[in-house]
Amino acid sequence: MENKIKEVVEIIKKSKRTTAFTGAGISVESGIPPFRGDGGLWNKYDPIVLDLNYFYNNPKESWSVIKEIFYDFFGTAKFNRAHEVLAEMEKQNYLSAVITQNIDNLHQEAGSEVVHEFHGNSKTLVCTSCGKKYTVKDEIFKKLPPKCKECGHLLKPDFIFFGEGIPQIAYQKSIEAAQNSDVFIVIGSTGEVVPASQMPFIAKQNGAKIIEINPNESKYTSQITDIFLQGKAGEVLDEVMSRLDKIS
Repeated sequence: MENKIKEVVEIIKKSKRTTAFTGAGISVESGIPPFRGDGGLWNKYDPIVLDLNYFYNNPKESWSVIKEIFYDFFGTAKFNRAHEVLAEMEKQNYLSAVITQNIDNLHQEAGSEVVHEFHGNSKTLVCTSCGKKYTVKDEIFKKLPPKCKECGHLLKPDFIFFGEGIPQIAYQKSIEAAQNSDVFIVIGSTGEVVPASQMPFIAKQNGAKIIEINPNESKYTSQITDIFLQGKAGEVLDEVMSRLDKIS
């Protein structure tokens, strides 16, 4: 493992454009469970609450569960060491961008500035009629479902529901980052969620070195990963950062 980390540090040091691609695994260390797999939220809740048609037809029922998951539970989560390291790497010009599948805003809260949010962000609500956006505050949830102050129509979390397309700008910027990277670091992603899961493949096809940090092997490991660092994201990235600090 030590030799692998040394190799990764050398690769990052020589890279002209390194991009991080993060999935649910990076936020598990902040106490946010994944949606799928053992201990996943969809084992406890019915995912139909995030089906777009169901949401429009049953807004009160959907919002009751959405509030419980994303605002009562997730709302208390804090960024962890993995998020901090990526923000530090950006500040020291070792990292060009983060592409994230997560909607928890923890990268930004940790200090990352260039973040392409593939699935949107739970910290903002958007009016389903006039498009006005609201930053989440407790008062918004005093009455469910929440309504727009401007036009009175239903508010929706500004992240992707089932049956909804990927935000165009985030999608384009993610593809551009993947195409232009010479190093692509996969962190906490199993490669299950399409089309986000295609970003590492796009990077590989364009000549990027793929570094993977995961506690277990993923769909990427045997197909495109060049160096697999097995372990918790916070611990592995902390070790990488400490070595980069020694270089700088």
